Amino acid sequence: MMKKHILIIDDDQDTLDIIKEVLFDAGYTVTTLTEIENIIEVVAKYKPDLVILDFLLQGINGGELCSQIKKNDRTHLTPVIMMSAHSRIIGSFEIFGCDDFIEKPFDNCCLVEHVTHLLKRGKSRPRHMHYVKISTERNN
Repeated sequence: MMKKHILIIDDDQDTLDIIKEVLFDAGYTVTTLTEIENIIEVVAKYKPDLVILDFLLQGINGGELCSQIKKNDRTHLTPVIMMSAHSRIIGSFEIFGCDDFIEKPFDNCCLVEHVTHLLKRGKSRPRHMHYVKISTERNN
């Protein structure tokens, strides 16, 4: 069985390193990017089973990137988890079409649970966004 592939886009390298390590240890293949020019081309190139996007990226609104993924015929079924340290913007996430939201800081085990849940659900509809606050402290 092929490992599921997760694409993570965040402009904070430390966050990327933590998430990559956690998901790799959970058995996933992980690609991380700190910047992108065209989200549809990136998703087409890497063909991820799931995308994790930070909401506030340098010069780019991650919510808009999520919206582009969800409105494109080639990528709209790809599950997207949005992340943010700003819980007050949770109300806007449904506008962008994300499948899940995780508030930073997050708990590593909860991150894996969310990823696993969305991947088990697959690329089907209907989708329901979940909101969970989890912590980014490393679990030893």
